[in-house]
Amino acid sequence: MNPDGWEGLHSVEPDFKEQVDKDDVDRLYLRVFGSDDGQKLLTHLRSMTIEQPTWYPGEEASHGYAREGQNSLVREIERRMKRARSL
Repeated sequence: MNPDGWEGLHSVEPDFKEQVDKDDVDRLYLRVFGSDDGQKLLTHLRSMTIEQPTWYPGEEASHGYAREGQNSLVREIERRMKRARSL
């Protein structure tokens, strides 16, 4: 698994990757989610994803995989914000 998260995946939008470098994208995340409203939204997203069970007994295992995918999006936002703060 790539520790840099999404950078390890093939880009669906290669033009975007060429126009904006990784640090700039991290700063965008921090600018959007670092504001008071952004923090409220991130708290809401966290409460709907990470703070909820990913799977319940009796459900298909694939439900847990999909839920963990949702969780990873919130973790990605938080990780990018942390990286931007250290730039």
